[in-house]
Amino acid sequence: MNPSPTTKPFSVLSVIPPMTQLNTPYPSTAYLTGFLRSRGVTATQEDLALKLVLCLFTPQGMTQIKDKALALPEGKRSASVHFFLDFFERYENTIAPTIAFLQGKDSTLSHRIAGRGFLPEGPRFTALDAYDDGESADPLAWAFGALGQQDRARHLATLYLNDLADVLRDAVDSRFEFVRYGESLAGSQATFEPLANALAAPLTLMDETLQALTLKAIEQHQPSLVLLSVPFPGAVYAAFRIAQCIKRHHPHIHIALGGGFVNTELRELTEPRVFDYVDFVTLDSGERPLLALLEHLQGQRAAGAPAHQLQGGAFRFR
Repeated sequence: MNPSPTTKPFSVLSVIPPMTQLNTPYPSTAYLTGFLRSRGVTATQEDLALKLVLCLFTPQGMTQIKDKALALPEGKRSASVHFFLDFFERYENTIAPTIAFLQGKDSTLSHRIAGRGFLPEGPRFTALDAYDDGESADPLAWAFGALGQQDRARHLATLYLNDLADVLRDAVDSRFEFVRYGESLAGSQATFEPLANALAAPLTLMDETLQALTLKAIEQHQPSLVLLSVPFPGAVYAAFRIAQCIKRHHPHIHIALGGGFVNTELRELTEPRVFDYVDFVTLDSGERPLLALLEHLQGQRAAGAPAHQLQGGAFRFR
């Protein structure tokens, strides 16, 4: 547990929790960070959804996933898990260059990927058989033609990653998907109980990795306030895991919860346990409630000011 700093200037860290679309950065934290900087506030941002995947999809991450898969009884291993274990060395050798290709760092790999001899082709690749008309040796020719090598390679690399996502779901954490993580814990739930139970459960490899990334981000940025931007129900569980980690290791840091999901689903918040994890919930457009919150935290706004109201032991800013 770190002592609260006494002279450090006030700073804000905006965080996108897992999971969101990896190839389309969600703009909320970039917008809020730019807005705060325009007001003279020290502000930074982190996309922990992207960092979580990039951390797991490495040779070291493949080994961690393999260890979890081997711990499963053989009868409980899915076809995806069996294939991953059978072709583990190929996954270990191809994951880093494939990620580099998808990030635009090595376009020269497209020829090898498109040639269908480089990547291990697991269960997700069986869908390619549906495109085989029996006349062409290339089932993807109709979609990409002779000039679509880069797009063809990206499609095949995506199938490869989807195979790995299935392994993560089947062997590591059943709540994981690329665009959502633990969505059923937040979407259309009548009570907070399912989420509370999940947060009280032992950490999975996904949770442990996310916790390490959270602590690294806190150490790097040393924020006074962490903003958790939650656009979808598939990011709620991870947001609360991040908040839980910060509260445990850095209890002096303030945490605010906001974003599209919060605006639509938490408008009539009555569950006090939410505030075991976060200190504030902000609603509606991000700028005005955020400025009100910053003024409050820096002693420039009284607790009874009309821009916010006390609820459940914390302030909910409008």
